[in-house]
Amino acid sequence: MEMVNEAETKSEAWELAKELVRIDSSDPGAYEKEIGKFVYGWLRGRILESGLEADERDEAGLGAEAAADRKNGKILLCRREALPGRFNVMARIPGEKPGPALTFICHMDTVMLGDGWDEARPALGAVTENGRLYGRGACDMKSGLACALTAFSGILKKVGQGARPARPLVFIGTVDEEDFMRGVEAAIRWGWATKQDWYLDTEPTDGQIQVAHKGRLWFELTMEGITAHASNPWKGADAIAAMAEAVSLIRRRIKDCPAHHDLGISTVTFGQIEGGYRPYVVPDRCRVWIDMRLVPPTDTAAAKRIMDEAVRTAQDEVPGVKGSYVVTGDRPYVEKDDQSPLLAALRRAALEVTGREAEVGSFNGYTDTAVIAGTLGNHNCMSYGPGSLELAHKPNESVPFEDVRRCGWVLGRLAEDVVFGN
Repeated sequence: MEMVNEAETKSEAWELAKELVRIDSSDPGAYEKEIGKFVYGWLRGRILESGLEADERDEAGLGAEAAADRKNGKILLCRREALPGRFNVMARIPGEKPGPALTFICHMDTVMLGDGWDEARPALGAVTENGRLYGRGACDMKSGLACALTAFSGILKKVGQGARPARPLVFIGTVDEEDFMRGVEAAIRWGWATKQDWYLDTEPTDGQIQVAHKGRLWFELTMEGITAHASNPWKGADAIAAMAEAVSLIRRRIKDCPAHHDLGISTVTFGQIEGGYRPYVVPDRCRVWIDMRLVPPTDTAAAKRIMDEAVRTAQDEVPGVKGSYVVTGDRPYVEKDDQSPLLAALRRAALEVTGREAEVGSFNGYTDTAVIAGTLGNHNCMSYGPGSLELAHKPNESVPFEDVRRCGWVLGRLAEDVVFGN
């Protein structure tokens, strides 16, 4: 598509993205209360504008309720608490057939607003300049959220005009994606996410369809030593020295893990460490928090073997120290399924809209759809959204209009093709 100037950057998704960026939904921080209210109200307004009736509920699954919706023709609209005061939002257009449903799943939170923003481009300013929208969440992922909402609204309009959807279309807005991903976990518990349906999140993917994810494994590693005066270190057991031995071994072992043809290499980051009292005291405790991003064939069992070896090595090198660890987060890797019907449908929609094949790649982070894929074994889970992950979580985060327009069109085409059986 051709470049446009600022005066031409007008589209429903673009304007909605600006409204969403102005809402503080930082996590931790303001959280999702206000944006959840906005999204729920926006959906309700679009349902009514389309001449349809909303079946509003505070609690809903997608079992018997979904079957009832097919009979009464109402649009199910639900806001359900996933965490205290924090609500997931869901809307469902019923289909004449039971499924699989196409689901747009988008997180409503952002990382903290942070410092370092240009004075003329504040974090919540939604400033547009030279065809770009600036602000926290501009690419991760309020512009993608806007694209999903407007694509959903487009189907509402067609249904209101008499079109008969063959398959259901669902929108889910989740909380807590930027922290512990408890919003999508709740959606799975409630039956909003199943093994059979198709799930697309709109994370920033640089124009790619991203269908695979590295595993994400978190450890908390602790070394317990013996305190002593630093002038007599042999009377103690240095927990920090032992931790250094463990960290060094873990780095070497992860570096030696095999690479994967789609996902690349496994990595490890030692994101936080604490220990010791004063320079003249042998430290009797040290703790480090570890983030591993794993690719096949290196799995949780293999990572635990590395941790076991690291503890043994540390204890051998620093007599008197005792090491232990706990797993604080375990997300399995997700490999590409070339036979996925959602992948085929999305590639076709992208080709129809842009005139070129979309590259298929992997997502370096972990997303709501990755949680669904890893938990349920669902191979129809992927990411496609506007913007670049390279700009996410940074000051002066931004997204170009061209990406928002492209993504909005592709999602709209995909929804029409799937929902109306094209």
